[in-house]
Amino acid sequence: MKITFLALIAIFTLTNCEQKTKSFTASEIVLLPQPNSLTVSEGSFAIKNGQQIFADLDEQQNAAASFQSFISETSGVEASLVKSYGASISFEKNEDVIPEGYELIVSPKKISILANDAAGYFYAVQTLKQLVVTENQEGSQDALTLVPSVSIKDSPRFKWRAFMIDDARYFHGEAFAKQMIDQMALLKMNTLHWHLVDDAGWRIEIKKYPKLTEVGAFRTDSEIGTWKSGKTSGEPHGGFYTQEQIKAIVAYAAARNINVVPEFEMPGHASAAIASYPWLGTEGKAIDVPIVFGRLYDNYDVTKPEVITFVKDVLDELFELFPSEVIHIGGDEVGYEVWEKSASVQKYMKEHHIKSPADLQINFTNKISKYIEDNGRRMMGWNEILGKNIHADFAEKKNDAEAETELAKNTIVHFWKGDLELLSDAAKNGYAIVNSLHSSTYLDYSYQSIPLKKAYHFDPIPEGLDAQYHKNIYGTGAQMWSEWTPTNADVERQTFPRIAAYAEVGWTELENKDYDSFKVALKKMENHWDSLGINYFKDSDKLEAEVE
Repeated sequence: MKITFLALIAIFTLTNCEQKTKSFTASEIVLLPQPNSLTVSEGSFAIKNGQQIFADLDEQQNAAASFQSFISETSGVEASLVKSYGASISFEKNEDVIPEGYELIVSPKKISILANDAAGYFYAVQTLKQLVVTENQEGSQDALTLVPSVSIKDSPRFKWRAFMIDDARYFHGEAFAKQMIDQMALLKMNTLHWHLVDDAGWRIEIKKYPKLTEVGAFRTDSEIGTWKSGKTSGEPHGGFYTQEQIKAIVAYAAARNINVVPEFEMPGHASAAIASYPWLGTEGKAIDVPIVFGRLYDNYDVTKPEVITFVKDVLDELFELFPSEVIHIGGDEVGYEVWEKSASVQKYMKEHHIKSPADLQINFTNKISKYIEDNGRRMMGWNEILGKNIHADFAEKKNDAEAETELAKNTIVHFWKGDLELLSDAAKNGYAIVNSLHSSTYLDYSYQSIPLKKAYHFDPIPEGLDAQYHKNIYGTGAQMWSEWTPTNADVERQTFPRIAAYAEVGWTELENKDYDSFKVALKKMENHWDSLGINYFKDSDKLEAEVE
């Protein structure tokens, strides 16, 4: 076959065109969260109409489809998924990559996405989404969709990277839950902690106990302003998720590599359930769903067999709705006075040689832990379940005895309050820990109390904890308690941009963190939030300037 001189010129010209794609400097490439390793090379990859994406393994399909949709929606470029090797965007298996990790290699000729599980491929795509830029071509109305030439090796610092939605105080709805899941996914957060049950409302349909939502999901009014303000909105509030909605949200999250962990509060914060079925309470009195927020002290009467049956029945339905290995049982802020005043509870404690209400709580908690474990799951609870008195500021808690009963070892302790020595001691004793210290991670706190910089510099591993116990610190969560944020816009303002700081806390190794670089990447993320109409807090820079 002869190749003419003109054909050689054409080949040479096309080759040179490919080599002259725009190059990007390291300062132009900003990612959130910051990856472990990033190297920038010359040139960039141009995504064009007819782009093929190779993905032949089942675990690659979700991520590949997500990227295909993204480039179509953002640039109008049509792309197709293929299972025949040779496409210039290629998902490839690399068994040396750790869980949730990935490698991303971009050159002017090819994009290679390497991982060893579905999560890794998914997170590589989240990085790709942040890398894609649209550049106008000189002398043309057409725009190029480019990906800078980079080599990235990345994996998370912690395996538990959570955001908590509190639907119990105010019902936020399915659309809002999905919006938050989308933003979590982009930030590589992998756990939605869903607070569905509390004094102020029961938000999940339970087929065996329909009054939980018929009664417990609605209240006649709501306290506003702040704790014990004496002011109310004057408006009723209510709502709940049907089981079909729960399934849809759980599936939506799973497609974005997010596990949904439900929280079913017990034995305290039970007023909405007791309003629905008064026999659940210690006093046995009919009550209304409270209209004020705070610590309300009738608990489940855990000495009654029918109450234990109720708890197990609800858990059975939760097991069907949530594939999560972990089930959160709350366990926080349990007021013991009502148990201390109950003759039947005191009789039970004496007969069973239970020394204190704190021991009664752990006795109950361990029974539930065993039931959860027997069903192939694992229990999680706030750190009061260790039996330590962390509430010396509560009037009735000042003199409470601490428990002598040991908490079941398989439990995940969700640390939120108390001396950090308690956390370190629990880790040394073999407990798994999620560190959500309230003074650093509670999104309902003001930006003056937890400014963006403080959120960014939070470290879930407490200072001084010996390295051999670091593996017991699973990660962290950011909690958006919603007592004083009645609208979704209010929740957004408290959550964004701090959620981005917590995402980097969970993902990025300490030596790769840099607050100034984070702030640059955040500006790009804020443009994304602007495009979605998310009501993020815009005065972080002003607050920091005032402090400094």
